Amino acid sequence: MASSLLELTASIVSSHASVTEMSGDDLLLELQKVHGALQKLEVETGEGMEVGGERGPSLTLKKAFQPDQISCMLCGKTGMKTLARHLAQVHGVKPGEYRKQFGIPSNQALTAKNFSEARRRMAQEKGLADNLAKARAVRAAKLAAKGGAEKKPVKQPRGSKQKQQMSA
Repeated sequence: MASSLLELTASIVSSHASVTEMSGDDLLLELQKVHGALQKLEVETGEGMEVGGERGPSLTLKKAFQPDQISCMLCGKTGMKTLARHLAQVHGVKPGEYRKQFGIPSNQALTAKNFSEARRRMAQEKGLADNLAKARAVRAAKLAAKGGAEKKPVKQPRGSKQKQQMSA
């Protein structure tokens, strides 16, 4: 880090000297002052002490998972509706690894709650659960007609038990 600190100091002082007329003594004094300030900043931030410890922004789970948006606990980016794609594209992290790293419970969705609710309502309005049940029934009938493979039980869509109880 020392060589880059010297390079940074030289760059700062040369920029300053290019716009301000300085004597040789002023230049040496400025170099010492800037170098000392940069060293102090380096020690305060602990940049030299941490070798490979990547620390992201400190967000609590409550702040990271808000009803209308999600914030990435790695980089601090906010305003997202879903997190899985951001994790894969920007950080190369799988959702399971992310959950483990920050102690996020498995029942916590990596999507904004209001976004999930809106998608759920839209799917129910369009009858997608019924379409899925019909498609599964058709597939099961085709498999039964072939008579080959073992018959798998047909999965009921979420909320179908509630619909049956309500209609009865």
